[in-house]
Amino acid sequence: MNPKTVFELLHSVIEELKANAQWGTAHVYQSTYNILSLYRGNTDLKFREMTPTLIKDFEIFLRHRKCTWNTVSTYMKVLKAIYNRAVDYGLAPFVPRLFGHVHTHVDSRRKRALEAGEMGDLLFSDKNNLDVNKILPDKLVYVRAVFSLMFMLRGMAFVDIAFLRKTDIQGNLLIYRRRKTRKLITVRLTKDARDIISQVMDKYPESPYLFPFISSPEGSEEAYREYQLALRSFNHRLKALSDMFAGKIHLSSYTARHTWATMAYYCEIHQGIISEAMGHSSITVTETYLKPFKEERIDRANRKVISYVKKKAHAVTHGAESDS
Repeated sequence: MNPKTVFELLHSVIEELKANAQWGTAHVYQSTYNILSLYRGNTDLKFREMTPTLIKDFEIFLRHRKCTWNTVSTYMKVLKAIYNRAVDYGLAPFVPRLFGHVHTHVDSRRKRALEAGEMGDLLFSDKNNLDVNKILPDKLVYVRAVFSLMFMLRGMAFVDIAFLRKTDIQGNLLIYRRRKTRKLITVRLTKDARDIISQVMDKYPESPYLFPFISSPEGSEEAYREYQLALRSFNHRLKALSDMFAGKIHLSSYTARHTWATMAYYCEIHQGIISEAMGHSSITVTETYLKPFKEERIDRANRKVISYVKKKAHAVTHGAESDS
């Protein structure tokens, strides 16, 4: 197949991604294909028709469908990647700043992390004379253990813990390769992490994985579908855990990762170390995680400065009154 249109090239890339077992990326590209097709009324799109006006109109279409800005960004980045590939193949003319007036960055203002006390209660309250596990259903005890381990393993992503193999654990070390960035990560296990791992290590002897989220061969489409199902189930149970344990606090598969990064930042750990610890592709990704909390710390500093000035003003006024 020699793709000549946007949809033909999208389809070609989707098939290429599937052939390389990149099921997650293929899913994102397929979603982009579907929504673009809806926008076009199932009419094909030629590369010469890709103008700044059309791209902006597509963004407006997405917002009218109540897509979040991050979802808009995802679709736009896929479309931009397809356009860049078309330019490289000589299928499309280069148009400077074709995507310059649409949303292509991640909005990091939404707070996804817990406060230190909230995370501490969630992880360790049974060690403070309150055995939370006794009042939680068995399924939520299990989810709490997985969530706790994700935090203790430097904010491990759910996709990595879902595919975590027993052979990745070597004594007091966990050595695994991040599925998103392919970076090799080595974590020295704390006692709390070892306790959780020891509780589940031999529960599923027939499985090569530490947790029974995946049963199909790794890299297969079936394994990807099992992962998606496990992720939905995990988030559903985290919501139930939130309702029972943490009140109004929102828990999701991202919470442990964002909270670890935030706590590390609050402990004044250098961003480069946080980036390495989490296996990010670059420090720019880490900065995206931390942006809301940087602003929060700056606001807190501003309040301290104002409070300091107020106290000094009061002291001066009080002193002047005393002298009179």
